[in-house]
Amino acid sequence: MTENKISLPAKLINGGVAGLVGVTCVFPIDLAKTRLQNQQGTQVYKGMWDCLAKTVRSEGYFGCYRGAAVNLTLVTPEKAIKLAANDAFRQKLSRDGHLPLWGEVLAGCGAGTCQVVVTTPMEMLKIQLQDAGRIAAQRKVSTPAQAAAPGPAPSLVEPQPVRSGAPLRTSATSITVELLRTRGLAGLYRGAGATLMRDVPFSMIYFPLFANLNALGREKHGSPGDVQARAPFWQSFVAGCSAGSVAAVAVTPLDVIKTRLQTLQKGEGEDTYRGIIDCTGRILRREGPSAFLKGAACRALVIAPLFGIAQGVYFLGVGEAVLGLMGSN
Repeated sequence: MTENKISLPAKLINGGVAGLVGVTCVFPIDLAKTRLQNQQGTQVYKGMWDCLAKTVRSEGYFGCYRGAAVNLTLVTPEKAIKLAANDAFRQKLSRDGHLPLWGEVLAGCGAGTCQVVVTTPMEMLKIQLQDAGRIAAQRKVSTPAQAAAPGPAPSLVEPQPVRSGAPLRTSATSITVELLRTRGLAGLYRGAGATLMRDVPFSMIYFPLFANLNALGREKHGSPGDVQARAPFWQSFVAGCSAGSVAAVAVTPLDVIKTRLQTLQKGEGEDTYRGIIDCTGRILRREGPSAFLKGAACRALVIAPLFGIAQGVYFLGVGEAVLGLMGSN
């Protein structure tokens, strides 16, 4: 099935279904990624598996899904904006029905830029909920060495009291209301610049890499859409997973900066940042270059299945089947 034969409503359904299934499958790994990236000073977690095991012990199994409701609620409009924008850019950049590789890259970048409208507040809320358990755990294991570390910048928020036992429960609604009350709409879009810096390079790496991997071993004739349509499912699946993993690891330093900027509640001795440049400099001085690769393996394990699931949903034609059932009623 060629790409131009898939209607926009079917694409939106496919994107929404792929997002919902993908988030449900890989969200615990994404939570581990956020907590590992935010660690400064006291090392609560030694790695992904240690983080997940300690989270289950202290917060229960569903503690691994803190913040998932935000993603599940907003992933469909996020995909809708991205896919609709991608279609519009592809039509503008096409010449005589053909879209060159550079056009694929530009269309993906444009779509990624547009989706930031939803992605930024979604990640802003998700990160606060994901990191709450780490803050509570860090306070329990704080060490004298941490107290002797160089003093952090002034905190952006007042520390919240944490009761002994389970970490203080907050909700996306309460965080949204508080941000709107204290900082206005701009509070929900903190880190928008860093989000753009992460998502645009990701698209620039992913789309051409996927196109080349998807065309390996096959003779190119016709439009790029026709080449990709003739690829067997397993090749598209592997190409999507591989390209997604490479792109995810490549932009991990930018994701670390984005996560640090969007995290409002800091632990004891942890820095608060005034912007991208300030964040980059402080991380380099206090933690070294290796800190920019925190959570890289987690990101690869999150992104690869997401793109693989998306390929599966498109290959099975879920959106077309749903529209067919609706049309037959």
